Amino acid sequence: MGRTEININGLGDLERAAGSFLEKIRGNRLIAFYAPMGAGKTTFTTAICKCLGVTDPVCSPTFTIVNEYVTSAGQTVYHFDFYRIAKLSEAIDIGIDDYFYSGNLCLMEWPENIEELLPEETLKVHIQVNSDLSRTVWWEE
Repeated sequence: MGRTEININGLGDLERAAGSFLEKIRGNRLIAFYAPMGAGKTTFTTAICKCLGVTDPVCSPTFTIVNEYVTSAGQTVYHFDFYRIAKLSEAIDIGIDDYFYSGNLCLMEWPENIEELLPEETLKVHIQVNSDLSRTVWWEE
């Protein structure tokens, strides 16, 4: 066990970083991104989806809570934004457990707002903004 880190040195480095991330998460299907506003959660999620061959536009599902994308391999990816969740019941009402236990990749922004509902196996990934404005994506294993 230890800390895994991926550095992102600007927008031109996103695709490499996203590919490396997908290799290193070792089949984890529940990914929760913890980062402050503007740190790049949606931008990194977009890069991950691009690496998976998603051709639909990827945008933050702030108002819909969840967007569904299909990869070039025909797999489903769920992209959540829990920023506007005020009560856990709102997440429960959209059938959050059905998504989490679907076996599909679930990429979550603002998981802090539903922390109590996250399954134990959720990989908690942090995006840190560095002083030079590069980003470090990290998690504990």
